[in-house]
Amino acid sequence: MASSALAKPQMCGLLARHLRIHIVGEFVVSLGVAAFYKYAVAEPRKKAYADFYRNYDSMKDFEEMRKAGVFQSVK
Repeated sequence: MASSALAKPQMCGLLARHLRIHIVGEFVVSLGVAAFYKYAVAEPRKKAYADFYRNYDSMKDFEEMRKAGVFQSVK
């Protein structure tokens, strides 16, 4: 019966080492998601709002809605 001795597992500082390794990856992933959201969602949304309000005439829109009967208190 030959038994080979196994190396003792590292128990002291195991959580700290695990966190130190994974926190860097999680930080990089979170920065990537934030950058993706900014350039894939927020910037196009801001551009769409700017394009809409560039030529928007609120009085013309109000008159069209008034003629269509949307408002009950305005004749």
